[in-house]
Amino acid sequence: MSFLLTDLTKLSLADARKGLTEKSFTALELTDAYLGAIEAANPSLNAYVAVTADQARDMARASDAKLAQGQGGPLEGVPLGIKDLFATKGVHTQAASHILDGFKPEYESSVTANLWRDGAVMLGKLNMDEFAMGSSNETSYYGPVVSPFRAEGSNANLVPGGSSGGSAAAVSAWLCAGATATDTGGSIRQPAAFTGTVGIKPTYGRCSRWGTVAFASSLDQAGPIARTVEDAAIMMTSMSGFDPKDSTSVDLPVPDFAAAVERGVKGLTIGVPKEYRMDGMPAEIERLWTEGLEWLKAEGATVKGISLPHTKYALPAYYIVAPAEASSNLARYDGVKYGLRVSGKDITDMYELTRAAGFGREVKRRIMIGTYVLSAGYFDAYYVKAQKVRTLIKKDFEDAFNSGVDAILTPATPSAAFGIGDEALAADPVAMYLNDVFTVTVNMAGLPGIAVPAGKDAAGLPLGLQLIGKPFDEETLFAAARVIEKSAGGDFAPKRWW
Repeated sequence: MSFLLTDLTKLSLADARKGLTEKSFTALELTDAYLGAIEAANPSLNAYVAVTADQARDMARASDAKLAQGQGGPLEGVPLGIKDLFATKGVHTQAASHILDGFKPEYESSVTANLWRDGAVMLGKLNMDEFAMGSSNETSYYGPVVSPFRAEGSNANLVPGGSSGGSAAAVSAWLCAGATATDTGGSIRQPAAFTGTVGIKPTYGRCSRWGTVAFASSLDQAGPIARTVEDAAIMMTSMSGFDPKDSTSVDLPVPDFAAAVERGVKGLTIGVPKEYRMDGMPAEIERLWTEGLEWLKAEGATVKGISLPHTKYALPAYYIVAPAEASSNLARYDGVKYGLRVSGKDITDMYELTRAAGFGREVKRRIMIGTYVLSAGYFDAYYVKAQKVRTLIKKDFEDAFNSGVDAILTPATPSAAFGIGDEALAADPVAMYLNDVFTVTVNMAGLPGIAVPAGKDAAGLPLGLQLIGKPFDEETLFAAARVIEKSAGGDFAPKRWW
């Protein structure tokens, strides 16, 4: 293979890895190509909140030394972007919030430690919605991320989705070979769908949560965003694994997910939930869903209608459980030990002033909702009821899988990406929350879900389909997603305007 250095950033992660092992280029050349791309694009896209150029070059040189000796891990020399929710030792880790101002941890998250163990290179920290609360990446203290996509004939800036908007935009715009992300109610899958990338939320417990800033501990799960299904599978193999430091981590062997990608869907039964056919769903989403089912059938899968009767309660239940857990988790940010501190006349005043200045509007809204539903007199009416609904949602999926269904196909989002500063969404938080309507059920039930680009809307913007799998059966999702990826066959790269 012969490569121009400017083309290196356009390689898939799998091809970059191949080129490195074949010594077609060095890890330092690859890293420098990405750093150059970031320098050129980031002023327009705002995907990175911190670029670790010196550290990236040091890591790349160390990888080159290993590769020269024929050694190296599965990701040796591959440059990645890291969502600002993962603790990275000695490097900016602020969950895109003012309240963690200046925080540089003395420890490494388990997920990033796994990636460095396997030889990956860190390019920097990626922008996100503050504390992962948002569906558009507009709640970040560092300002919104701008999608690399634009509607045909328009110069209007679009959102990349959230909360992992920086991860999705950076992968889509060739500013890293792959990125870490997290998903609490759709924060991997929705931005992946908006940016023509592949994003998987693994089964709850597959990836360690240790060293990842907590939003809602029973829902949060780390996963990769990448350009192809194979790239996502390669990254997820490195990110996964049992961690004794995380009590919710599951002690199961990690499969070679990439080995399952070309397995196909012959003999599989794909479920189609009737409850996901929403009133007012755009015709292009409905059409894409039908087309996705035809592609899977053409490759030997059987399609079966199923019912998930408690779907309509998932969104309201999620917006009770998630804020309740957030209000508990975010109580630790008080200005005493680290981060922002605003002085007051006494300690209570200091707490209040620090939190007022440090937390953004959406985070304050969710803390207040969470504190309310946990308060005496409302705990049983809201929180306990939401947990019971959650159990019913989980049982709906169990019944579907017990009826012989291997995976479930749904739309990933109710629409394509919308504009930054959309007035209707800004005025109505509930309208923004509806972006998660197809994704939150997966988190409530702890299941794996993958979003894969499958088509475009009338304005040429990417649309994604979602596959939902059985617990710890991500391999089937990778195989089915690959069939959709191949069948869609489209070019989901943005046209460069930045």
